[in-house]
Amino acid sequence: MLLAIDCGNTNTVFSIWNGSEFIATWRTATEHTRTADQYYVWLSTLMKFQQIEAEITDVIISSTVPRVVFNLRVFADRYFDCRPYVVGRDDCLLPVDVRVDEGTQVGPDRLVNTVAGFDLYGGDLILVDFGTATTFDVVATDGAYIGGSIAPGVNLSLEALHQAAAALPHVDISKPQKVIGTNTVACMQSGVFWGYVGLVREICDRIKAERDRPMKVISTGGLAPLFQQSHALFDAFEDDLTMHGLTVIYRHNKDKT
Repeated sequence: MLLAIDCGNTNTVFSIWNGSEFIATWRTATEHTRTADQYYVWLSTLMKFQQIEAEITDVIISSTVPRVVFNLRVFADRYFDCRPYVVGRDDCLLPVDVRVDEGTQVGPDRLVNTVAGFDLYGGDLILVDFGTATTFDVVATDGAYIGGSIAPGVNLSLEALHQAAAALPHVDISKPQKVIGTNTVACMQSGVFWGYVGLVREICDRIKAERDRPMKVISTGGLAPLFQQSHALFDAFEDDLTMHGLTVIYRHNKDKT
């Protein structure tokens, strides 16, 4: 079985794929100091607790935090006796082209999402990922990654408001009942929520105009369901877009060997 690992700036997700579906998924905080042994103790304990019996033979990793990759590679080698595929490394092949400026390093998560989006929906896509940053990835007609946009994440913006202005509290993001807030929390929630609705709509509209063709907009990430309900910003929502992309990349590399 395949262990797919998606390491983001905030959380790291581990999922076990049996060839046709994910049979278990766990999430932990991303910590670059966590050792290979700690990863194994944590994962094996959860597997035993949920009575998951799986013989892991392969591992694939996508990580936006380079410092954690070494320990994850040791983890795969030491406990599953395999050399993991690491998205972004030369020996991990992609089933799509990457057409950006020469020398540009594209985040592995963005490449994985591109592969997943093209596999599920075909080309001419805008993928909006609500993570630590809010990213917009553009997928060409033939599935190639051709660039995009990066904006501060929703929670990052709220945290910046709280830290920079002593009088403003830390608040959770939610859809406000109305635009005009009548207290500090409601004002902050309105500004962030409707501000991001406008940001998403404007960037997507400009991408469509620049590409001059119909394009589907697909959302993913933790806060995507919250914005999914607002004014039909997206054509579809994919909760497991990154994990699906990892399985596609894994199969592509297996087919090449």
